[in-house]
Formats: sequence, C-alpha cells, structure tokens
Amino acid sequence: MAFDHQEEEQLASLKAWWAKYGNAATWVLVAGLAAYSGWAGWQYYQRTQAVEASALYDELQTSVGKDNAKVQRAAGDIESRYGRTLYAQMAALTAAKSAFDANDLKTAKAKLQWVVEHGNDEYKAVAKIRLAGLLLDEKAYADALKTLDGDVPAQFKAAVSDRKGDVLAAQNKLAEARAAYQAALSGTDEKNPARQLIELKLEAVGGTVPEPKPAAA
Repeated sequence: MAFDHQEEEQLASLKAWWAKYGNAATWVLVAGLAAYSGWAGWQYYQRTQAVEASALYDELQTSVGKDNAKVQRAAGDIESRYGRTLYAQMAALTAAKSAFDANDLKTAKAKLQWVVEHGNDEYKAVAKIRLAGLLLDEKAYADALKTLDGDVPAQFKAAVSDRKGDVLAAQNKLAEARAAYQAALSGTDEKNPARQLIELKLEAVGGTVPEPKPAAA
C-alpha cells in the first residue's frame, strides 16, 4: 500500500506540473523538433541545389567560346533558380567574359554587377576589379573608382590598388596613380609575374621602383 500511495503522490505531482508547465514544455519540444527537421531539410535542399546547379554549370561550360546566347541563358537559369550557390557566381563571371568576347559590353557589365551585389567576398572582389576595367574602357572614371570602394579580402587588395592606379593614370592624376601603384607593388609578392607590369606602370607615371630586397643569407 505504501508503494501505491507513493505512486499516487508522484502521479498527482506530475499532473500538477503538467497543468502548470505542460503546454509550454510541449511548445519547446515541438519547436526543437521543428528546428531539427528544418535544419535537416535545409541541408538536403542545399545539397540538391548544388547538384542541380553543378549540372547546369557543366552545360554552360560546353557552350563557352561557341554560343554566347546559350551561355547567357544558362547563366540566367542558374542565377534565378540557384542564386544562393557558388555556381551562380561562377556562372555570372563566366557569362560576363563570354559577353565581353562577343562585344556585348552591356550584358558583361550586368553580369559583373550581379556578382558584386550577390557574391561572396572573394567573387565580389573579382567582379569589382573586372567591372572597373570595363568602366575604365568607357572612360567612366568616377563610376570605376566607386566600384572599387569598400573592403576586399587581403589577397585582392593589391589588385584593387593596381586597378585604381589605372583609372587615376587615365585621369592624369599622376601623384595619386603613383601612390596606388606603390600600394599594389608593396602588396605583390616579388615572385609574382604581375609585379613586372605594375613596376612598368609605376615608372610610366613617374614613380621609382624600389630596389629588390637582398636574399636572406
């Protein structure tokens, strides 16, 4: 009887607890299950999106250099259907190059702008540098410099400075161009082949190329 009485007390306590906290506990449990289900579903969705986007990107690559219209259609499909994947950014950059080669500069700029607005930091930096180059060709100097504004990952800072130097040199702002090229040079490894071109541009605007550092003993 003592055992039965103890059970009754426990059951009464459980009922009292449930009356006070049961609904809240149920909501927490349901929320937790929903969160897990949502996370699992999101992971599956992302994997599916990546696989499908990869297939479309492979199709796009087969048209590069052969059919610019197909490249643009495929890139548009990837952007609209799989815009959150890296394949969308890669497709847009590829489509921009294809459009440029086809002398369709309007489309090239639009694709690069899409990456600037939707890409991750690395692809955004690449798109900014290329878009600024197209704007430089159009003599849209203010727009080119504006495009290059903002932070970029460390590995792209020298390239951004180099492009700024190009724009400033085209505006005949030689002192500012020298400063930009010097920044580009200081951020470029001495073994990097691009360094020689930066040195030539620096000298062309009246700058002095620093002496190479002596090799370590």
